[in-house]
Amino acid sequence: MKPVTLTERGRVMALRDLLLEHADRYYAQDAPSIPDAEYDRLFAELVALEDAHPELRSADSPTQRVGALPLAAFAPVRHRVPMLSIRTETDTTEGGASAFDARVRKELELGDDDAPVAYAVELKFDGLAINLRYVDGVLVQAATRGDGQTGEDVTQNLRTVGQVPLRLRGPAPAVLEVRGEVYMARRDFEALNERQRTLGDKTFVNPRNAAAGAVRQLDPAIAAQRPLSFFAYGLGEVDGWISGGAPVTHSASLDLLAEWGVPVCTERASVDGAEGLIAFHQAIAARRDALPFDIDGVVYKVDRMDLQRRLGFVTREPRWAVAHKYPAQEQMTLLREIDVQVGRTGKLTPVAKLEPVFVGGTTVSNATLHNEDEVRRKDVRVGDTVIVRRAGDVIPEVVGVVLERRPNNVGPAYDLPASLGGACPVCASPIVREEGEVDWRCSGGLTCAAQRKQAVLHFAGRRALDIEGLGERIVEQLVDADLVQTLPDIYGLTREQLAAFDRMGERSADNLVEAIAASRSTTLARFIFGLGIRHVGEATAKDLAAHFGYLQALVDAQPEQFLAVRDVGPVVAKSVHDFFAHPRHREVLARLRERGVSWPESAGAVAAQGVLAGKTVVLTGGLPTLSRDAATALIEAAGGKVSGSVSKKIDYVVAGVDAGAKLEKARALGLAVLDEDGLRALLADTATA
Repeated sequence: MKPVTLTERGRVMALRDLLLEHADRYYAQDAPSIPDAEYDRLFAELVALEDAHPELRSADSPTQRVGALPLAAFAPVRHRVPMLSIRTETDTTEGGASAFDARVRKELELGDDDAPVAYAVELKFDGLAINLRYVDGVLVQAATRGDGQTGEDVTQNLRTVGQVPLRLRGPAPAVLEVRGEVYMARRDFEALNERQRTLGDKTFVNPRNAAAGAVRQLDPAIAAQRPLSFFAYGLGEVDGWISGGAPVTHSASLDLLAEWGVPVCTERASVDGAEGLIAFHQAIAARRDALPFDIDGVVYKVDRMDLQRRLGFVTREPRWAVAHKYPAQEQMTLLREIDVQVGRTGKLTPVAKLEPVFVGGTTVSNATLHNEDEVRRKDVRVGDTVIVRRAGDVIPEVVGVVLERRPNNVGPAYDLPASLGGACPVCASPIVREEGEVDWRCSGGLTCAAQRKQAVLHFAGRRALDIEGLGERIVEQLVDADLVQTLPDIYGLTREQLAAFDRMGERSADNLVEAIAASRSTTLARFIFGLGIRHVGEATAKDLAAHFGYLQALVDAQPEQFLAVRDVGPVVAKSVHDFFAHPRHREVLARLRERGVSWPESAGAVAAQGVLAGKTVVLTGGLPTLSRDAATALIEAAGGKVSGSVSKKIDYVVAGVDAGAKLEKARALGLAVLDEDGLRALLADTATA
């Protein structure tokens, strides 16, 4: 092994500092200053240097966030300062805050004429309590609360949490223990569960369970795949306070943690007396559903440290703090029956009809069961007592069954097709489920009333028939009034019908009638895209139009003929064939042509002769004179295809202002890079060919 040079040692230190700084900007400040690709490049360089010289690897290196070997078990950690719980105030009214303030004033022997007590108020996160231990500013250990005296060593997993600093920023005590909560944001939780459903894997009951499961995952590589976050809320052991000494208030200690780069929630305040506590509790209650994470209450703490010491503890709980709860977000109730809802895209969703229950601040009588596989995995049956969860603006869902309460006459295991007789409950079209998918869908498409509004909006969209003014509000009214039952009805709308609608007016009606008339002249690609065929996006619609050239050839084609189209596989081929084979869809097509919708038709494959035939191009950055749509149209007219990502399969990258990471990757792969003039010069060959 070669000895480490001073240059290599210096580069490792510089890379480490640079990556930690950028990680702080990304995770803590939400203000990244470099593209992800540049961060990845710097990270890869550091990995290579540390692999070549393992003696340079240290606990605070960004490379140590992920990659440790799985553990056989967690080692016990004895807390230097016990991690005690705080008392819970279950009176969710303002009386809970008043009662706490009264107890504090009594313990401090304060009279009615004495000044109000100053409190630090913050959120009570619904996550997993963690103790982070820093020695000389470097994270050396992370442990769970456990029983308050002894927890589990989960250092390897906490290193994977991007918001947990591996090294503190600026001068800090020689030993600093940070107490906080690992949690999972609602958006991340929903995305994780959706991914689990798609894979056919077990879903998580709630964000807290998902976060706790990730923290206690024996393999840190798996933990790294779970989207965890962290907030600090206090201190454990501290040794060696720097100049200025220990903070005199709890609020000041949180301010210090933020200065050291530890994430602290900004939803906190310093208030006076019971009135301040009540105001904070009510303000957060009003905004609870809008928060990006779950909370089950707020926490009140006497702010002054000397008063905390005077108040002390009772049993294992501090007298100077309390958690003031909100209504629970999970409750048990009876499942009466299971209905099926047809979504705007034809997706069939089983819905639990419940004995009404108050949960998450509102009365819930319906809750989603997501899909048939999910119902079976949880073994949810009519007559069961189920656990219902409602958090934030997320749709209420059934997250589990209370099996010990299952009656003897409970219903059979759920079978969605059998419950519907194999037909859509709205339009009676056959229901289908493609291989590898978890969702059943209605095959009715354009003819299903449940899908009608979405079909009309998609058809009128800018990249489809481009009917300006036919937006969501007017479509809702048109469909609800039964003036538009299928797409051809759009072209029979009159000025008088439209002007009668809410907030429409004569001028707006005239403009919409003109826009509808103008949309009659379109292109075959736009028309195909506007039909909303499953799996057919804008690019595939263009490929189909270029390949077949005219609509009837498309309608009459067999599945194997679609496979000859660029980038069309068996799933897309079947979807397109089934769509055009549907008798009602053929009727819609005929009526649209009768209403005057038309486009230039050709013998097909015209563009295949262009200079870019068979070539794929990536557009990145802003071009001087061409919009993204205009550049795309020119490329496609020359037979080329536009892609959104850079890979070795790309033939050209057209780069403009602020091209960023795509341009860097293209150069790294040695791809041909053009500016706008270069693109125009290339396309000029098409005109002279």
